[in-house]
Amino acid sequence: MNLTPPVREEYELPLTPLSGVVLERRFSLPHRIWQQTWIRKGAILLLLAILWEAIGRWQDNDLLLPTFLQTAHAFVDGIASGELFNKTWLSLQVLLKAYVLGIAAAFVLTTLAVSTQFGRDLLSTLTSMFNPLPAIALLPIALLWFGLGQGSLIFVLVHSVLWALAVNTYAGFLGVSDTLRMAGRNYGLHGLSFVLQVLVPAALPSILAGLRIGWAFAWRTLIAAELVFGATSGKGGLGWYIFQNRNELYTDKVFAGLAMVILIGLLVENLVFNTLERVTVKRWGMQR
Repeated sequence: MNLTPPVREEYELPLTPLSGVVLERRFSLPHRIWQQTWIRKGAILLLLAILWEAIGRWQDNDLLLPTFLQTAHAFVDGIASGELFNKTWLSLQVLLKAYVLGIAAAFVLTTLAVSTQFGRDLLSTLTSMFNPLPAIALLPIALLWFGLGQGSLIFVLVHSVLWALAVNTYAGFLGVSDTLRMAGRNYGLHGLSFVLQVLVPAALPSILAGLRIGWAFAWRTLIAAELVFGATSGKGGLGWYIFQNRNELYTDKVFAGLAMVILIGLLVENLVFNTLERVTVKRWGMQR
C-alpha cells in the first residue's frame, strides 16, 4: 500500500498589467469637507442650538427656559462687561492649582506602587477607601479645616483628580510589556529614571485617559462646590455666578454661565487633550 501523498504539480500564471485603470479614488468637495472633524462637530452643535431655540419658542416662558438667542445675548453681554470672564478666570485659577497638585500626588503614589510592595498595598488600600467617596461629600470637613477660602476648594478638587488619575496610571504601568521592562533594566534604568523613561511613555494612553477623567471630575466638582457655599475669600467664581443669577431669577444669565462651563469643557477636550493625543500616542502608533 502506497502511503506517499500525491505531489501537486507547480505552475505559474503570468500577470497582465492593468492599463487604463485609475487606482486612486477621487472624493467630491462636499465629501472632503465633511471629513473635517470640526465641521461635523460644528454641525452637531448647530443642530442642538436650532433644537434649543425651537423648544424655547414653543415653551414661551423666559423664566423657565430662555431661547438660544436670549442666552447668547446674555453670554455676549457677560463677556463684554467682563463679569462672566472674571468669574471664569477665578474658577480656572483654583482648578489649575488643584489639578497640578493632584497630578503630583498621583505620580508619587504610582511611582511608589511600581517600586515597592508597601507602595502597592498603600495605593490599593487608599483607592479602595477614597475613590468611591464623592469629592463634594468632603466639602463640610474642608470648610471646618480650611474655612471659606481657596484651601477648601483645592482640598476637594485634589481628591477629585488624585484617585482617578492614580488608578488609570497604575493600570497603565501594569500593562507595560516585560520586553520593555527588561530593555530598560538592561540599560541600567532603576527607580525614577525607569518610571520616566520606560513606564510613562509606554503607559501614556492610560495616563491621558486618567488626566481626562480627573479634569472632568474636578471641573464639575468645582462648579458644584461654588454652588454650595458660594464665594471664596469674598470673590465668587463661575458656580457663584450661576447661583447668584438663579436667586435673582436671571435665567438667561444662568444658562449663559452653564454655556461657559460647557464651552470650557469643549475647549479643553479639543485643544488640549486631543492635541496631546495627536502629537504623542497617535503619532507613535499606540492608538488609532
